Amino acid sequence: MEMEIFMSDWLHCNQLSNYVARMVSHDRSDPVRHANLLSSALNELFEISFRSGCAPGRLHCNISRGDNLERIALTFPCASEQHHLYRDATAHASGGGALQRYLEALADENSAQEDIVLLGLAVNYDASLSLQEVDDQALTVVLDIPVEGLLN
Repeated sequence: MEMEIFMSDWLHCNQLSNYVARMVSHDRSDPVRHANLLSSALNELFEISFRSGCAPGRLHCNISRGDNLERIALTFPCASEQHHLYRDATAHASGGGALQRYLEALADENSAQEDIVLLGLAVNYDASLSLQEVDDQALTVVLDIPVEGLLN
């Protein structure tokens, strides 16, 4: 999808996440639960791409299914000056101590939204994150979520 079209309305985040989640959840053991969890995670990723504020380019979402994981790879335009925000947030969400960093970020009004969102995904969805710099003007956030194995 062209980023300009995506960014023309905040509701696109919710609409796209619901649509995609329903499409890929139809054959799961509990499709409604699976779609709800996946939609929430997708919505968070769409929102951080929306907040990047970079309209020229394309938004690309790829979802693949492994044995126990859903992999979401979201590529979106992002100015090179902003790449460090996503690198830092991904580093904070990886490894030990993510829960403590998440709680601290929630309590700190100066925390970057990227930190809060990516830490929240890692903590609340038991997700692992990685970041790929496509070029100077785009990033791919890769999120692995064990949706079928989540208890709540």
